[in-house]
Amino acid sequence: MAFKHALVLLLASVLLVSTTTSVYAEEEKVLESAITIPVPVKAPTPAPVKAPPTPVKYPPQVPVKAPPAPVKYPPQVPVKAPPAPVKYPPQVPVKAPPAPVKYPPPVPVKAPPTPVIYPPPAPVKAPPTPTPTPTPAPTPVKAPPAPAPKPIVLPPVKISECPRLCGGRCKLHSRLNHCMRVCTTCCVRCKCVPPGTYGNREMCGKCYTDMTTHGNRPKCP
Repeated sequence: MAFKHALVLLLASVLLVSTTTSVYAEEEKVLESAITIPVPVKAPTPAPVKAPPTPVKYPPQVPVKAPPAPVKYPPQVPVKAPPAPVKYPPQVPVKAPPAPVKYPPPVPVKAPPTPVIYPPPAPVKAPPTPTPTPTPAPTPVKAPPAPAPKPIVLPPVKISECPRLCGGRCKLHSRLNHCMRVCTTCCVRCKCVPPGTYGNREMCGKCYTDMTTHGNRPKCP
């Protein structure tokens, strides 16, 4: 395409130069005719317009194929040299065991005569010792059992005080919201909250201690 544009521009410049030269020549002739005797002027023959040269047709460009991707071969595993042969020490010749030594047979030893066993003398019995009569031990006198102390029972509280009392009871609990919910339920039903953050459940009576969950566990904190 760039070659075609350059060729067209070259032809246009050639035509422009030829027309300007012809115009200048005609003007000179007109001036000469004005000074000299008029001579019949022939009409200038128009310069033959050269046909533009036929565009050169180039063969279509063959698309250049991209070079194939290089083939990646796996890395070569280094070949290990064979291990050196193990040299064993020369075998020592095994000597034959010596012939067994023959000893003379032992002389039989005569057993000693058996000793005469006499019967042991009869033991002399000692006179029997008199058995002392045991004296009866005095029976300990049991003291009467002390009366069990009566548990301290707290007076009933108002339902409006349950949130405040349960807040003090559950302030150290790891699950504060769960403790507050269960404590409020027990306070409304039993009208009592034990003092402190742990224990003292018996001070609220059986209503507080005997209340259990569905899993049969103590419900009130």
